[in-house]
Amino acid sequence: MSINPEVNAARLLASVADFAAIGATPAGGVNRQALGVEDRAARRLLAERALARGFTVFQDDIANLFIRRAGRNASLPPLLIGSHLDSQPTGGRFDGALGTLSAFEVLEALADAGIETDRAVEVVAFTNEEGSRYSPGCMGSMAFAGVGTTADWESIHATDGARLADELATTLATLPEAAVRPIGHAISAFVELHIEQGPILEQEDVPIGVVTAVQGTKWLEVVFSGVAAHAGTTPLEFRKDPMSAAAAAIASLQSAVMPADPEARLTVGRITAEPGSINVIPSSVAFTVDIRHPDAATLAAMDQHVRKECEAAAARWDCDVAISQRVDMAPGRFASSITGTIEEACKDLGLKSRQMVSGAFHDALFVSRIAPTAMIFVPCRDGISHNEAEFVTDTHMISGAQVLLKVVESLALTNQIA
Repeated sequence: MSINPEVNAARLLASVADFAAIGATPAGGVNRQALGVEDRAARRLLAERALARGFTVFQDDIANLFIRRAGRNASLPPLLIGSHLDSQPTGGRFDGALGTLSAFEVLEALADAGIETDRAVEVVAFTNEEGSRYSPGCMGSMAFAGVGTTADWESIHATDGARLADELATTLATLPEAAVRPIGHAISAFVELHIEQGPILEQEDVPIGVVTAVQGTKWLEVVFSGVAAHAGTTPLEFRKDPMSAAAAAIASLQSAVMPADPEARLTVGRITAEPGSINVIPSSVAFTVDIRHPDAATLAAMDQHVRKECEAAAARWDCDVAISQRVDMAPGRFASSITGTIEEACKDLGLKSRQMVSGAFHDALFVSRIAPTAMIFVPCRDGISHNEAEFVTDTHMISGAQVLLKVVESLALTNQIA
């Protein structure tokens, strides 16, 4: 006889601690980069726990790891929940792992209560979300959604020199219990729990963020070219100074873009000068521009604004400018049917929630291209993430898992998802 499923708080917290020990750093974080030894160890531990509970374990050709708890109707596409297990080189113990382990706790809670769902529920640990060892990030979810293929990346080399195709083959081979299947299969929906990686929830004392969208992202590289000259002997009227052009463009963009639109993000993250001598006017200055916005048209307008400001600065300082696009990631809107289910779950549990847009991209962004998708955010202290100081309270971890369980009950105990 079934009973109401409940998150086992002690088990979840112990699980988070167990996985944090894999690749643990002296400063309390983790170094568990994609397809490395530590990543394989985490995958093995999760698979072993799944098999011990009688769940089915399989992986696909990009090493996405799936754990399946069957439902009553095998003809219904499964509900997918989860996140990733890989980390930054000096990452935190919660980014990705909390979402994956909370999803596994949901499977265990359903099994403990003897709940039989209409459709299967599958937990996924997507491969290489972080992109720290191999670029681009989100390889597993991109491949799953048909946005990229292993053929696109197999010749890529890691920061440590290892070829992706070799590390992928080794990773698959070290988990022989998990049968390898082709990439991509039909799902009814996807729900990803994740830490916010920002300060809003903590500052507003709201335990649950209901993510309605993910910002689109464009990365541009701007190169101003001028003429190298002696710093002491060249008067202003004879200078073709790319550093002055770059500084003017950056100042103009920083003062105009984000102050005018609270949803806009603009970051100049890297700048280099050639020849890089203290007493030489540079011959060229290059910098990157990361722009983000949840609206595609606005993002395109921001792109054009960056280009116009850079062209104006080049003309003012008698320089040439070249602008190339390195990343163009469209924004993603999540399904209102799923975000509504998350909000209802929060109400049922007596938890405050607020809608929000994710400033960072996640696996959910790509899965949203093929199935109804949404995300649940929980607060992290001071908004710190991708950092060994990353921290989530026990209360917030448990609350997030409880909401995820409620959502899964709603979506897996019905035969259709809008």
